[in-house]
Amino acid sequence: MSTEREKDEAVIAAQLGRPPRGIHAIGHRCPCGNPDVVTTEPRLPNGTPFPTTYYLTCPRASSRIGTLEGTHVMKEMQDRLGTDPELAASYRAAHEAYLADRAAVGEAGGFDVPEIEGISAGGMPNRVKCLHVLAGHALAAGPGVNPLGDEVLEMLGEWWATGPCVTVPTDD
Repeated sequence: MSTEREKDEAVIAAQLGRPPRGIHAIGHRCPCGNPDVVTTEPRLPNGTPFPTTYYLTCPRASSRIGTLEGTHVMKEMQDRLGTDPELAASYRAAHEAYLADRAAVGEAGGFDVPEIEGISAGGMPNRVKCLHVLAGHALAAGPGVNPLGDEVLEMLGEWWATGPCVTVPTDD
């Protein structure tokens, strides 16, 4: 019988179209029950530094975010960072929270990764560069931590409403 971790890894492999790497934990589960965010070790098994702690795995959410990235939403968010001090402060706090989370994952796994020290992801704290990362962070951390990630999730709508993005055979 497969363990829960093996089942999750099979789902993630189906979502990504490749074997997952450096999984520390499931960062978030979709309402359908599948993992949709993986908390990733700060150093991959091959030794590569990996700053993306919260990796969005759901292909449906990723596709919708890709469509958003093709619009002007990132530029609009970036412009707001320069004119809204409260938003900029909240986004900086999200950056700090991301760094603290990655440090905790690194400590738990015995990883020291000076190559990515001070670097979070998604352009934080001064740029808006990757909505996938911001959404992954917002899902894993919960509402109110990453303001722009929360906005992205709101724009996505219910990507899970038609059922799981992938299914994998089980031996149950």
